[in-house]
Amino acid sequence: MRTPQVVVVMGVAGTGKTTIGPLLAARLGVPYAEGDDFHPQANIDKMSAGTPLDDGDRWPWLDAIGHWAHDRAGLGGVVSSSALKRSYRDRLRAVAPGAVFLHLTGDRKLIEDRMSQRQGHFMPTALLDSQFATLQPLEPDEAGVAVDVSGSPQDITERAVRALDALSAASA
Repeated sequence: MRTPQVVVVMGVAGTGKTTIGPLLAARLGVPYAEGDDFHPQANIDKMSAGTPLDDGDRWPWLDAIGHWAHDRAGLGGVVSSSALKRSYRDRLRAVAPGAVFLHLTGDRKLIEDRMSQRQGHFMPTALLDSQFATLQPLEPDEAGVAVDVSGSPQDITERAVRALDALSAASA
């Protein structure tokens, strides 16, 4: 039996991290943590005003997510975090070295359409361009997989489970 993984569900806003994360956690039988809950209020206020965060805003947030992931090592868990840059993922891995990344990817138009239908979320569609400009996809030396977000949440979750299983089997 494999040790349960700690999975960081990453991607630009609107890819479904908050939808897929809990579904994936339920499939894996592990807890889910919403990455947005780790943001201090100042970050939420800044994003709500349409202002992108800078790295100084992100470091404490990433550290908090990393500590949660570290505490779940060997137990498994799923946490969401945009983790758009390699340096952000490196920061998470510095605290939680065993974490693997599930990069939710998709067509910009599809993501924008989904974002425009969301209710009560602080991230405006106006920040989507800055998210795509910042995004650095997973590199070959990073533990993780990319999964397309087309289709239903159940379809995406099934693709994610298969991709993570294949990753886990390859590293075993």
